[in-house]
Amino acid sequence: MTALSIVVSLIDFYQILIVVYVLMSWLRPSTGLVYDIYRTLGTIVEPWLGLFRKIVPTMGMLDVSPIVAIVALSMVQWLVRSLMYALLG
Repeated sequence: MTALSIVVSLIDFYQILIVVYVLMSWLRPSTGLVYDIYRTLGTIVEPWLGLFRKIVPTMGMLDVSPIVAIVALSMVQWLVRSLMYALLG
């Protein structure tokens, strides 16, 4: 497993974390283990999501910045995969 394939796998994992965080935000946990998980996910994904919240306006009450953030990660992942295939043949 090359370093680039590890990066691709980490991007996949980060995208999953974003989706879980967004789904958990709909539940609005207030106490307990679920809240602790939600806060931990927030500290991991909010820096990335925050970049897009500054740029992408909300559509009414709908925040589409997570979608844009995941698309941006997918583009980075595509670039890494292209680089990986170019280097490895």
